[in-house]
Amino acid sequence: MIRAPLSLLVILQAGVSAASLVVEIVAGRMLAPYVGMSLYTWTAIIAVVLAGFSAGHWWGGRIAEHPAPGALRRTGWALIAAALTTGAAVALLRLVADPVLALSGHPVAGITALAAAVFFLPSLFAGIPAPVLAQIAVSESDRSGPALGAMFAAGAIGAIAGTLLAGFVFIAWLGSTLTLAVVTVFYVGSAALCFWMGRVRPGAGSTLAGAAAVALAATGLARAAVCDTESQYYCIRTVDIAADAARPVNLMVLDHLAHGISARDAPLVMFTEYTAMLDRIARGRMEGREFSSFFIGGGSYSVPRAWAARAAGPITVAEIDPAVTRTAARDFWFDPESARILHADARRALREDPARYDVIVGDAFTDIAVPAHLVTREFFELVRERMTPGGVYLMNVVDFEHRLDALAAIVATLRAVFPSVEIWTEATPPAPGERRVFVLAAGAAPSAFSAFTVPAPAPTRFAVLSDAFLDNLLRETGAGVLTDDYSPIDRLVGHDASPEG
Repeated sequence: MIRAPLSLLVILQAGVSAASLVVEIVAGRMLAPYVGMSLYTWTAIIAVVLAGFSAGHWWGGRIAEHPAPGALRRTGWALIAAALTTGAAVALLRLVADPVLALSGHPVAGITALAAAVFFLPSLFAGIPAPVLAQIAVSESDRSGPALGAMFAAGAIGAIAGTLLAGFVFIAWLGSTLTLAVVTVFYVGSAALCFWMGRVRPGAGSTLAGAAAVALAATGLARAAVCDTESQYYCIRTVDIAADAARPVNLMVLDHLAHGISARDAPLVMFTEYTAMLDRIARGRMEGREFSSFFIGGGSYSVPRAWAARAAGPITVAEIDPAVTRTAARDFWFDPESARILHADARRALREDPARYDVIVGDAFTDIAVPAHLVTREFFELVRERMTPGGVYLMNVVDFEHRLDALAAIVATLRAVFPSVEIWTEATPPAPGERRVFVLAAGAAPSAFSAFTVPAPAPTRFAVLSDAFLDNLLRETGAGVLTDDYSPIDRLVGHDASPEG
C-alpha cells in the first residue's frame, strides 16, 4: 500500500514542474555575466532544458513500470539528484565557464556547451517524476481519464507559476543563488514526500545526499556574488578602474558588456569612443545653441551627465531598468534631478510622449546588438516624428570589420526614412577581425563638419565615411530594410568574437 491520494500527487507534480521552470529562468540570469543575454543564450537554454526534460521523461517512464512503492523510492532518489545538481550549479558554472568557452570553436557553441554542462542534469532529474506520478495517479484512481488530465494540468499550471515567480519575484527579490537554494531545499522536501508516499524509510544515504545538496547550495550563497545588483533586467556591476584612488573612475558592466565609464572629477570627459562621438556630433550639429535631447538607454548616464554639466538644455532619458538609474546615481555621480527619467521601454516612451526633441540618442543594447524593435523602419519613422526640424538622430552601432552586415542593414533602414545618413568612426584603418564602434547620424541634412579630434580619453580623431563607402557597403552586403515583421539583428551581428567587459 502507498499513501498517494490524487490531490497530493497533483500538488507534487505542480511543485516539481514549477521548480524546474524556475531553474530554467534563473539559468538565463546566471549565464548572462559570462555570455550575455541574447537570442542565442535563450535558444541554448531552452533547448538544453527541453532535452533534459525529454530524457528525464523517458527515464521516468521506465521507472513507472515498477510497482508503486519501488517507483516512488526511485523517484525520491531522482529528486535528491535534482537537488544535488541544482545546488551545485553556482559553483559548477564558475568552475567550468572559462574552460568551456575557451575550448569552444564558436561562441554560439560555447553558449550551448556551457548551458548543457550546468543545466542539463538538473532538468533531466526534474523530468523523471512526471510520468511516475501520472502512472500512479491513473492506477490508483477509479477514473483514470480525469486523473491523467489533472496531472497534465498540474504540470502546465506549475510551469506557468514557476515562470512567473522566477521572472517577477524570485530573481528580483532573492537573487539567482538564493533562488536556486530555495529550489534545492524544495527538491529535498519533495524527495522525502516521495519516500513517505511509498512507505519507504529514508536511509542514511538519502539523508546524507539531501544534506549535501543543501550544503552545496549554501556554499554558493557564501561565495562572493557575481553581480552587485540583480535587477529584473540585468546583472549590474560597478568596477573601480581608477589609477589614482583619490580620483575615482568607475566602469558599469551590465551582464557581461561594458556600458559606460565616468570619472567623478571629470564629468565632461568621455572615456569611450562612442560617447565621445555622440557628445561631439550632437553639440557640433546644434552649433552651440541650447537643445533638447532624448536618450534611448541610460547606462552609466555619462553623456546626460556631461550635458547637464554644460547646461546644454532639457534632457529626457528612457531607461527601462530603474536599478541601472540607481546605480548611475550611486556610483557614477549622475544627478537624477538633472533630467526627466522615464523607466520604460524607449519605443513605448516615444510613442506615448508627443514632445519633440532636437537630438535623439540611441544607445540601448542587449548583449552586443541593439534590441530588434529599436532598429526597424517603423521605429525610425517614430523617431523622425519626434524630432524637431533640423534635429538629428544619433545611434551607437557595433559590428565586425569583416562583416558589417548589421551596420549595412541599419544604414539601409535609416536611409528609407531620413534624407541624410552618415557613418562616423575612428579615423584609423581597422585591424583584421576588429569589433568596430560606429555612430550613425540621421537627419534632414548632413553635418557641416567631416572630422574632429576629442579626448576619448586620449585625443582621438573621428571622421565621417564617404557616401561612396556607404553605397558600396549596401551593394556588397545586399542589405535590406529591417521591419517590425523581420529584424534579424542578432544573426546580422553574429558572434565572431566575444564582447569585452
